[in-house]
Amino acid sequence: MITGSTSGIGKETAIDLARRGAAVILVGRNPEKTTNTSNYIKAQTGNENIYTYICDLSSQSSIHKLANEIKDQFNELHVLVNNAGAIFLSRQRSVDNIEMTFALNHLSYFLLSNLLLEIMESTESARIINVSSIAHKNAEFISSDVETHHKYMFGFKAYCRSKLANLLFTYELARRLERTQITVNALHPGVVSTNLLANNGFVGQIGNFFLGLRGITPKKGAETSIYLATSQKVEGLTGRYYVDCKESPSSPASYDRAEGAKLWDVSKDLTGLTNTI
Repeated sequence: MITGSTSGIGKETAIDLARRGAAVILVGRNPEKTTNTSNYIKAQTGNENIYTYICDLSSQSSIHKLANEIKDQFNELHVLVNNAGAIFLSRQRSVDNIEMTFALNHLSYFLLSNLLLEIMESTESARIINVSSIAHKNAEFISSDVETHHKYMFGFKAYCRSKLANLLFTYELARRLERTQITVNALHPGVVSTNLLANNGFVGQIGNFFLGLRGITPKKGAETSIYLATSQKVEGLTGRYYVDCKESPSSPASYDRAEGAKLWDVSKDLTGLTNTI
């Protein structure tokens, strides 16, 4: 199951896994685009086991609906790739009245992963893969200001914090699942030529253009996600961070267990989850 799977590294990850014969669940926001992506993957790979689900991952009710649909249709889930994310150059709020960057880039990971743990626990050697970014090294976590009320900086500060949150969440979830067969790892895909700024109108188009000039291809950027989803070399390994398919140290701030626990509690409160692990 791959979120943000209709373009960029999410789409390339889906194509590769489909070529390997996996049943692939595509999660997208746009119904037409998601259907077109499914048809394209089937045509390219010959794999008909491609399933599509529509979800606005910045909306908690939409995430709950998605999780219920997945649990109703499937008995097991081997891999969850939390990939969807964006930069918002101007401050926006989600339908749940939460700063959009934090809602989409972190809370969707937290909420969807927790809601799908039940089905993943019944799956042998399940893997949760969180797409973070090297941008996390520019951030510090402040539990009293998770929505970046101060110095939004055209969304860059909020984005960096959300990517640090991805790592704090990865390590905290790995600790909480250490007695299960579920592993949780994170990665930096590289500076990829994607539509990361697509939600920002004309200015976002310009930003994506320059990102395309210096970024690697989505196919190259997907390699580490694919590696973590498929490689026997990472079987049983959890709570790690990978760059270029190799384990790498993340920032000192990302290993702060106290901050990881605080983020977990803040996320639990903001999503209203009562039965987390």
